[in-house]
Amino acid sequence: MELEIEIEEPWPDGDWEALAGRVAEAAARHVPELANTRLVTSLLFTSDEEIHVLNREWRQRDKPTNVLSFPMLERDDLLALGPDGPPEMLGDIALAHATCAREAEEKGVSLQDHASHLILHGLLHLAGYDHEISDADAEKMEELEVKVLALLGIADPYGERDA
Repeated sequence: MELEIEIEEPWPDGDWEALAGRVAEAAARHVPELANTRLVTSLLFTSDEEIHVLNREWRQRDKPTNVLSFPMLERDDLLALGPDGPPEMLGDIALAHATCAREAEEKGVSLQDHASHLILHGLLHLAGYDHEISDADAEKMEELEVKVLALLGIADPYGERDA
């Protein structure tokens, strides 16, 4: 997957591009449909104010949130996408700095680890998983998030689990 990344103020200096690349590579190991090299995803690191505008305009929710995902392929089309052909836009992901930073502090994790989790969460939404539709999808998303984050050396964001 190719990532097109834009980093805006107030995100601090850091290697956010490399972090996002590591997340996408790890995701492809457990979510094979994300491994298609034809896929392109745009990732915007932005402000809470920008996320608020996007959330209001596209989701009719008049507040900021931590991450937004805007899929451009239906899941069936993604699953049917062959390895040959032109690039295909999977979708857009946007992360809000202040909300991400506040949540990371509340959870006692680094901004980088929390941003990794949210990028992964966004990628899973772009792949057609939706925790808001069913408990089964929510459980599958959590399971995939825990496995992929473990590949990155990031602890289970949902807490301790039974083995």
